[in-house]
Amino acid sequence: MAAASLSSSQLSTAALFDCQSCGACCSYSAEWPRFSTEDDAQLDRIPAKYVAANESGMRCEGVRCSALSGEVGKSTACGIYEVRPDVCRACMPGDDDCLMARHAHGLPTT
Repeated sequence: MAAASLSSSQLSTAALFDCQSCGACCSYSAEWPRFSTEDDAQLDRIPAKYVAANESGMRCEGVRCSALSGEVGKSTACGIYEVRPDVCRACMPGDDDCLMARHAHGLPTT
């Protein structure tokens, strides 16, 4: 969405919860990045090295998604952003899942 079409509260939320300086949702739980609504074509686009051995979701190193690079709370990026699964697309900056993950990492939630 273009910045010009965002309300002032949406702009404030976007600035506070900038995903590229956070990454908490991608390193919250090995159970979180589970595939559920993706079709086979979507799943086939995700590189196999990032998919869990049982193909139930993203492969994690501990609680951190293997596709996440960078340091949580400082600077992060998703290695498969364009083809990320639906569960990743559903987590929005400032929503309940975002705040829960940020809280777990000791990052500001307000």
